[in-house]
Amino acid sequence: MVSRMIVVAGEALVDLVIDTEGNVKAKLGGGPYNVARTIGRLGLPVSFLGAISTDRFGSRLFAQLEADGVQADTIVRTDLPTTLAAAELDERGAATYHFYFAGTSAPSLQQVPPAARAARALHAGTLGLVLEPMATTLLHLMAQLPDDTLLMLDPNCRTGVISDRAAYVQRVEAAYVRSDVVKVSTDDALYLDPSTEPMAYSRALVQRGVQLVLLTDGANGTWVVTADGDELVPTERIEVADTIGAGDSFGGAFLAWWLHHGLTRGDLGNHTAAVEATSAAQEVSAITCQRVGAEPPYRRELSPRWQTQPA
Repeated sequence: MVSRMIVVAGEALVDLVIDTEGNVKAKLGGGPYNVARTIGRLGLPVSFLGAISTDRFGSRLFAQLEADGVQADTIVRTDLPTTLAAAELDERGAATYHFYFAGTSAPSLQQVPPAARAARALHAGTLGLVLEPMATTLLHLMAQLPDDTLLMLDPNCRTGVISDRAAYVQRVEAAYVRSDVVKVSTDDALYLDPSTEPMAYSRALVQRGVQLVLLTDGANGTWVVTADGDELVPTERIEVADTIGAGDSFGGAFLAWWLHHGLTRGDLGNHTAAVEATSAAQEVSAITCQRVGAEPPYRRELSPRWQTQPA
């Protein structure tokens, strides 16, 4: 396996889950943070590019990355407090979210350590394209990537956080210019372009130069969209504990599978390989959904197809 790492860029934060009795539980999270942990548990060299606080919550975030095999050479430590998201649960278990971003760690990313610029692959998205100055920092990084670096983008739109939709859509459009793989849900597609049906939106991205679009459609499965056509990869029917981190583990697993099998940016037009990688990624996501919280599986917990030696 080549030594160049996968770099996952974006936010690490803490969710404060508040039940109806006022009890609070702190959960480590952030979409890219979950992606990095997934890749680490699957055994590929990975680093997290983001700002993490030196406070107690930040120390927990940092320690969990280390425990999951995520390398620290692109993590930027800051004395700013950890970014928080408070989730208040009602009697039905539904959550109302309040976010605390101003003056906190995650948005503050302005420095890009040299290792990130030599990434084997870069995964970016979620609040990484929302919060400033982090969003501008990551867009500049994307534009400067070497030609052989695979860029996977997951907008993972958090509509409750986006205060300026037009500016956000403009950033996503700018990111598409360099993106090789775009993972987008049907809800994401409708938010980004309400006038276009999600499949048509995905096909348009391929026509614009994105080599592969993974259109996730909940329990129905994932559409693999390439220049060679569209194919639905159905999901396994499971008993769901919750869906926290499901999409993140899918994205991380797809990238891990692709690179583990020696596939590169130049292979993304291989429709058959893309379908196989999508099916393998859905196995990882399904296990995550059967666990409470964002707890992706380790490679040893997966089926024999995941146990092959790297190409």
